Order: sequence, then structure tokens, then C-alpha cells
Amino acid sequence: MDKQNWELGTQAVQGEYWPDNAKARVVPLEMSTTYRYDTCEELAKVFDLEQDTNMYTRISNPTTDILERKISLMEGGVGALATSSGMAAVSIALLNICKKGDSILVSNTIYGGSYTLFTTTFKDIGIEAIVFNPDISEEEILGLAKPNTKLIYGETIGNPLANVIDFEKFSNVAKKLDIPFIVDNTFATPFLCRPFDFGANIIIHSTSKYIDGHAVALGGIIVDGGNFNWDNGKFPELVEPDESYHGVSYVKQFGKSAFISKARVQIMRNFGMTPSPFNSWLINLGCETLHLRMRKHSDNALKIARYLRDSNMCEWVKYPGLEENQYYTLAQKYLPNGCSGVMTFGVKGGRDSARKFINSLKMVALVTHVADSRTCVLQPASTTHRQLSDDELVACGISPDMIRLSVGIEEPEDIIADFEQAFEKCR
Repeated sequence: MDKQNWELGTQAVQGEYWPDNAKARVVPLEMSTTYRYDTCEELAKVFDLEQDTNMYTRISNPTTDILERKISLMEGGVGALATSSGMAAVSIALLNICKKGDSILVSNTIYGGSYTLFTTTFKDIGIEAIVFNPDISEEEILGLAKPNTKLIYGETIGNPLANVIDFEKFSNVAKKLDIPFIVDNTFATPFLCRPFDFGANIIIHSTSKYIDGHAVALGGIIVDGGNFNWDNGKFPELVEPDESYHGVSYVKQFGKSAFISKARVQIMRNFGMTPSPFNSWLINLGCETLHLRMRKHSDNALKIARYLRDSNMCEWVKYPGLEENQYYTLAQKYLPNGCSGVMTFGVKGGRDSARKFINSLKMVALVTHVADSRTCVLQPASTTHRQLSDDELVACGISPDMIRLSVGIEEPEDIIADFEQAFEKCR
């Protein structure tokens, strides 16, 4: 069976697991930290990276391996590494190729936690984040780069602004600078967008969101496209001998999988941001319905966005599926199957009216989460982006009245009814 040619929905359901005769039809949960070997010589080969079998669950696990191979298959990558959270995935991916004295180009419309990681924690360890508006020109972005710039980073659909990045522009910048283009594809998922098809080199997901889809399991994943030349003089850590593994060169030994191999056996080994096998099992289970849910999320969100646009209680709404949205053309190009379920809007009356609206909702919940099967709201300025200064909030496009809405897979009529009664209390 050539799984590469399966439709994405089939990959989500059956990808990378096929049981032997009379074995479990469902992906087994292997809750073991430890793996038995017959001889010292065989286990030594594992530690020397000469044999690709399980060493210890901090580095690999059979249940997690199935999830990794499935997401890699769906994204069209050469390998993947699951992590304990989305933030762990972001940290490992960047620390894999960045060190003190380096700089990174970062879109300013990314998730607040990632923004804080890059501008505060990375700054403390000597990595400079050069922040830019993703809507500026290619030439302007190139003008911000430095000789020590190691990557360009953005989100397919920004959190919370629901802006869509121009993959062609980001990819062109990366190619001209000879650096990798890393993209967080959490809100789009591989069902709505496959970034490797548009020039990305590394993909990151918070699998806690749509891939799990049920808000039950924290997790993250990094997918390697195998489409970047690491032996270009800028990434010696992937080319020169790693003395912690008896002088292995990741590029020479692992070829196209050099990046993800180093991330696993060096960064994950040393930092230990490992997912629980149970979380991997839950995320894989949720992933089996990803294609069904993303259709419903996108269809519902478009209906709700149109309702909010036409409501006399709504000051503004931003959703790339609306024809009048500034990112509509990019969405049609890069997100032809739908624009996901996240949008932002403002209630007439400003910050106080926004809070009153949220407090009046009955079915729709106020939660510190986004992108699962249940509709939820959040006020970014006081939650996800709370650590940012007022100037940084303005720079990121976060207004005091902004509500982030994550549309679930309930029936849209019930979501609208809840909004209607909440709006009535704000009049």
C-alpha cells in the first residue's frame, strides 16, 4: 500500500499503523519507560545511533512513534518528533539550530506565549528576536536580517488575529538568506494547509489544539520537510562531529532527516520535554477524525463570521474566509479547504461591553484554550497576551475590546442563539 497516495482523511484514520495477524486493530498504548535487549552489543548500537530501535521513552516510544509517523505522513515530511506541549515543540525546534549570539526573524502576529519566549527567554540566553510585521515587503524583511540570522518564523494562521501569512514571501526571504523557514501550522492543520508545498522547511504544531480536538491531552510535534541544505556553512552543529555521540555528523549519517534526528537524540535527550505515551495515544485517537472536524469548524466559523459582520452589536470582525477581509486572497491561495475555526471580533461599547458579553454567555465558555470541539472565547489583552506592554499589544494588533472566538462543531444555530441573548444584555 502506498500511503503517500492516500487521501488525507484516510491517512488520519489508518496512517502508519497496520497490525500483524491477530494483533490489536487499534493503536496499542505502550506505557513503558523501558525496553529489554538480549545483548550488550545490540544496546550499544542503539546508543551509537547505529540501530533505530527504542532506547528509553524520554527519546522514543512505540505509541508515540506511530503518532509521529502519522503526522509526518499527513504533512509530507521525512520525520517528526512529538513533544510534551506546543511550547516544547517551538523551543526544541529553535534550540536545535540556534545558540548564543544568533538572531531570528519572527512575525509579530504569533501566539503571545511564543512571542514572550522569543523576546524574553531567548533574549536572556543570548538569542535576538528581530520582530517584524508579516505584511511588510520582502525587501523590508530582508533589510532586517543580520549575518547571524538563523531562521524566519511565522504562523500559517496567526493567533489570535487570524491573519494569513504569505508563504511565497516568507519562502523567498528564507531562500535568499539561505536559512530555514519554520512555520507553526496549528490552526490550519495539514487538512487545510500543507506548508511544505509552499516552501516551508520545518512545521510545528501544538497538538493540544485541533489535532487532539477534544482538549484532553497536551502535546506538540515538529515535522522535518527534509528540504533544506544544512551543509551551507551556517549550521555547523548539524555537520561537524558531535562528541556526545562519538563524533557523529547528523548530515552525513541521517541525510535529509538530519534536523529531526539531532532534535531527538540531542535536544530531547538533554532537555527531556517528552510526551506521555498516554497523551500520544489520546492525540492519535483524536487525529482520526481531524478531517471531519476541520470541515465542520470551517463551515461553522464562516456562518458565525457572517452573522457577526451583520450584527448591529458587533463593531468589527476579522476572519479570512470573509470576502472583505484583507487576507481573503491569501486564504484562497493557501487555505482552499477552509479557514479554520478561529476569528476575532469587537463588541460595541469597548472593553467593558466585551467583558459583559463574555460573562453573559451560557453555552459558549470562557476558557484558556482554543481550537477544540467546543466553542469558546477569550479576551487576549487580559489573558494570552497579558505579559505584553501596551505598546507591544498595539504592535501585535491586540485591541482592548478584542474577543478571540474559537468556533466548535456544535450546530451553528445554537451558537448564534447564545450570542443573541448575550448581546441583549449588552444593549
